[in-house]
Amino acid sequence: MHNSSISFQVLPKVRSDKKLIEIVDKVIEMIRKSGVNYEVGPMETTMEGDLETLMEIVKKAQYLCIKSGAKNVFTNVKIIYNPKGVLTIEQKTKKHRR
Repeated sequence: MHNSSISFQVLPKVRSDKKLIEIVDKVIEMIRKSGVNYEVGPMETTMEGDLETLMEIVKKAQYLCIKSGAKNVFTNVKIIYNPKGVLTIEQKTKKHRR
């Protein structure tokens, strides 16, 4: 069982919407390659796993945004942590899915 869920949204400061989408896509690809369970939503991505691992992914997202051309990046982060375990994404959303 995972001890954390983190939802986060990166908002890289760039000159065009096209560039913003390009950078966000790179962040999502980095999350995919990390191997953690995740779900992309229309305004944020939710991941589940070990707190230290997930926080490292959030940190890497900051560096990736800057490396990809953002002047700076604003990030919203929500964390649920319980050392005994947290509900999975599926458990939290199952009854609301169509």
